[in-house]
Amino acid sequence: MGAVDVEAVWRVESARIVAALTRFTGDLGLAEDATQEAVAEALVSWPRASPANPAGWLMATARRRAIDTIRRRTALRDRYALLAVDAAGDPAASWVEDVDPDRIDDDVLALMFVSCHPVLPPAARVALTLRVVGGLSSEQIARAFLVPVPTVQARITRAKKTIAAARVPFELPPADERRARLGGVLHVLYAIFTEGSTATSGDHLLRPDVAYEAVRLIRTLAALQPDEAEVHGLLALCELTAARFPARTDPDGTPVLLEDQDRRLWDTSAIRRGLAALNRTSPRNPGPYALQAAIAATHAAAPSVGATDWDRVVLLYDALGRVTPSPVVDLNRAVAVAMASGPARALAIVEELVTARRLPGSHLVPTVRGELLARLGRSAEARVELELAARLCANQRERAVLLRRAATLG
Repeated sequence: MGAVDVEAVWRVESARIVAALTRFTGDLGLAEDATQEAVAEALVSWPRASPANPAGWLMATARRRAIDTIRRRTALRDRYALLAVDAAGDPAASWVEDVDPDRIDDDVLALMFVSCHPVLPPAARVALTLRVVGGLSSEQIARAFLVPVPTVQARITRAKKTIAAARVPFELPPADERRARLGGVLHVLYAIFTEGSTATSGDHLLRPDVAYEAVRLIRTLAALQPDEAEVHGLLALCELTAARFPARTDPDGTPVLLEDQDRRLWDTSAIRRGLAALNRTSPRNPGPYALQAAIAATHAAAPSVGATDWDRVVLLYDALGRVTPSPVVDLNRAVAVAMASGPARALAIVEELVTARRLPGSHLVPTVRGELLARLGRSAEARVELELAARLCANQRERAVLLRRAATLG
């Protein structure tokens, strides 16, 4: 078994191993360090002798590493005494003996809640979740978010120290606060997906590997929380959004606008999965992710932009604005209003955002305003807005599209 196989096993089993070991030790940092040491040992030993149970081998090896560390910590001798059972023998047998199969799912869910704990700043939640739940390396996370590797490593290290200092327990939150905390977990997973579906910077519009990792984590969460409608709403939103990835750029990576996309390239399997997840949301009391998924489903059902039920999209944005008021929701609603009722009414909505300075520094407002002005025949004003949007946009691909569009209005 080679290094590629080690990575494959790690990606599938990492959350289960880290979660189980965190429960055993009560220390997320120790658990994560011990499992990384086990992976390093696997890279050396597995090519010589493949274990019959790779996950069991990793768990048993990580446990031994954790015990060795605790042995060296004299202040934790009592904890070591509880952990230091006989680790000899078949690693697969140790896995069966030490891990309660009925608790694995709860362990992984608890790991998600810990890595997304509100005591951590947002960037740290994202990095720690991708590290300990997603199994990504610091180098992979750094590449995904275009930040230096030391920055990612520092975020993860500080996050683990913060969790330890705050004495965050490794357990599921009590039922009365779990739903409120679940919203924070969903927010982190959606932030990861959003960065993959529309990169905020760099020379690629899409980072599919990041987006698909988020979808994988959301599917895991949906399996662990099958009765939470908004988890299925987020899964539906991400599946339906990811379904359009194949048509969103041309072969050289240039963004393709929605009206120009070849919808035959849309991933029908992802659409089916998204619609199935949407059917598991609450139709009488939909949450914000379910409402956004319903908007995405309306697009998926239409054969073209012109044939889209824009009135329905406007109504859905109205509902979304009531549930979660936001300038981004208002801006997206303006785009839908432009398609349903014309650019003049939409421009009035955008002007209110500009006057109130509700999205200062964002390229999105001048982008939409420029397009609306162009549709109204006010080309000179439209060009100024689109050039402003290009200056504010950090993504090189989007910036190039904005400048080309501005040039056509010369």
